[in-house]
Amino acid sequence: MTRLAQTAGLNDIQREILSTVRDFVDKEIIPVATQLEHRDEYPTEIVEGLKELGLFGLMIPEEYGGLGESLLTYALCVEEIARGWMSVSGIINTHFIVAYMLKQHGTQEQKDTFLPRMALGEVRGAFSMSEPALGSDVSAISSKGVRDGDDYVLNGQKMWLTNGGTSTLVAVLARSDEGHPEGTAPHKSMTTFLIEKEPGFGEVRPGLTIPGKIDKMGYKGVDTTELIMDDLRIPANRVLGGTTGRGFYQMMDGVEVGRVNVAARGCGVAQRAFELGVSYAQQRHTFGKPIAQHQAIQFKLAEMATKVEAAHAMMVNAARKKDSGERNDLEAGMAKYLASEYCKEVVEDAFRIHGGYGFSKEYEIERLYREAPMLLIGEGTAEIQKMIIGRRLLEEYRFQG
Repeated sequence: MTRLAQTAGLNDIQREILSTVRDFVDKEIIPVATQLEHRDEYPTEIVEGLKELGLFGLMIPEEYGGLGESLLTYALCVEEIARGWMSVSGIINTHFIVAYMLKQHGTQEQKDTFLPRMALGEVRGAFSMSEPALGSDVSAISSKGVRDGDDYVLNGQKMWLTNGGTSTLVAVLARSDEGHPEGTAPHKSMTTFLIEKEPGFGEVRPGLTIPGKIDKMGYKGVDTTELIMDDLRIPANRVLGGTTGRGFYQMMDGVEVGRVNVAARGCGVAQRAFELGVSYAQQRHTFGKPIAQHQAIQFKLAEMATKVEAAHAMMVNAARKKDSGERNDLEAGMAKYLASEYCKEVVEDAFRIHGGYGFSKEYEIERLYREAPMLLIGEGTAEIQKMIIGRRLLEEYRFQG
């Protein structure tokens, strides 16, 4: 075994892509990640490098200028990028979800307009469901779009937009009661609106304000923002798919593949934590020998490695299930839940192996220790994943009395 988390059954193109990405991570991301993170600095040069590699168009079909690769290839690339710096994988993820939603649900005009430029990274995507008061309760969305002639007028406040400042295209979920009478189930009166904007902060187009970056414990570098719509007017042809009332299903489809992405991020961060832990354990000496020779540390390393392997296997299974065209919400939920929980545990064990030095900002593990908790929340909390898993299990194992 050369390293953990190997993936069987990859073709030559997939192996070449992953080798290229891993080399980029080792040379261009890991050496600067901690410094940029401490400054909360957007990784402009790294993003430009990813654009040159074609990663912004990895899953966009070739007819639109992308590479046309599978979700599995994408997830394995994300795993490698997150191993270098999780924030960079977040920049890619939100863009990828919007591109995926356009590919799956967009009108032909919307695909032709956005996908070629998204493949090049010229148009950068962000998406938004959450609002300040709703948390995981998507049905409580209060932002609203009202038809006015050939336009929709949007009002409301959205929260937790990754790429909120740097993006130029935001997919926003809002209510649209047109054609959906009172009493319609909440999820059937939601619409995804495609909002084009200028990058930056403040009023980025008439009626649309991005107040500024939210100061976070970790997951720095990437801009996380609010979005405020105040009589924002957009043309009706920017309703995703051209029909209102389908937004909830479109967003859930995007989040489903996003959960595979978050699982991949958890795998990548856990791998890096293991690498740091096993390396430090062989350098640090106590009682006349490297601490790696103490049984307690060996037990810890064994548990960490097993968790890395298990999370990776579940992530790969979820991606392959989606690529096969089958429903994968059960597998994606399991993978996201396990990978995020194991990531937290592996990072904490690596932190413990470092002892007092793990608390120092001079050591990389300090950054990982602050980053891992975000994965417990992003794309649905652990509790939401358990609800999804439980409901799907009851569907599959329905009691026949």
